[in-house]
Amino acid sequence: MSDFAALFPGQGSQHVGMGFELAEVYPAAREIFRQADETLGFALSRLCWEGPEEELKQTENAQPAILVHGFAAWTVVKSDLAGRVRFGAGHSLGEFTAYTAAGSLRFEDAVRLVRRRGELMAASRAGTMSAVVGLDSAVVEEVCARVSGEGKVVVAANYNSPQQIVISGEVEAVERAGALAQEAGAKMVRALPVSGAFHSPLMTDAEAGLREALEAVEFKDPEFPVVSNVTAEPVSDADTARSNLVSQLTAPVRWTEGVQRMAQEGIGEFVELGPGKVLTGLLRRIDRSLAGAEIGQPEDVERFSEGKS
Repeated sequence: MSDFAALFPGQGSQHVGMGFELAEVYPAAREIFRQADETLGFALSRLCWEGPEEELKQTENAQPAILVHGFAAWTVVKSDLAGRVRFGAGHSLGEFTAYTAAGSLRFEDAVRLVRRRGELMAASRAGTMSAVVGLDSAVVEEVCARVSGEGKVVVAANYNSPQQIVISGEVEAVERAGALAQEAGAKMVRALPVSGAFHSPLMTDAEAGLREALEAVEFKDPEFPVVSNVTAEPVSDADTARSNLVSQLTAPVRWTEGVQRMAQEGIGEFVELGPGKVLTGLLRRIDRSLAGAEIGQPEDVERFSEGKS
């Protein structure tokens, strides 16, 4: 594998047992989980490895859990990646992991930041999200605009692939938009198991708190560009990165455009680090010529190290 992009997943990828085998086999990964426990003041590692699931999936727990697993995987393989990462990118929360891997944030600061981010998001106005499959983004946007015109809040929040858009907003508005999407020909509308309207105006209350938390930590220029969820453009300076991470709370995740931008820059191979393989699966839906591999388990590391990924 030549130059590639390192991808980091977002909330929803968590599962009980995440990172256990990686930490059992690799001391470097085990140390990352230990540092996270010490930083947060509770056994996040135990929650990741043993659950209970209901507690793990709470926003304030899921976000640091996913970051820790992603960074642990990065720590295990980064010596194999030296000089070969041209871009980093992360889906929503995963953008924090990308900046941590790129050396912009100290790991301990990143863990505290995403824990705080999760708390702020959990405390924001109630809402929900649904995935709409099989409609062009323009049609989904039109549906959201129609419902918003009725005085309700619903927006296109995640542009995951050309045919998968997540909508976010007030519960009634998301349900109404989902029904209209089905009438417009959507193949599927699926409610997501979340307690908030992420990447929508309902997250506005969380912005001030996250901005304050980001300003309280040292943020360096990344060692490799990180593609922003907000702009779909590579970011190479700390000030822009910090600003975008705040804006990301209420702005849509432009994942499709970000992947396409990296492909335009010559990236054909991607590695997803952390739990699951959601982002790897989305690659082929965005561009069938793109190849991806996931690194979350010891066998993934072995394949990658042997050059078989």
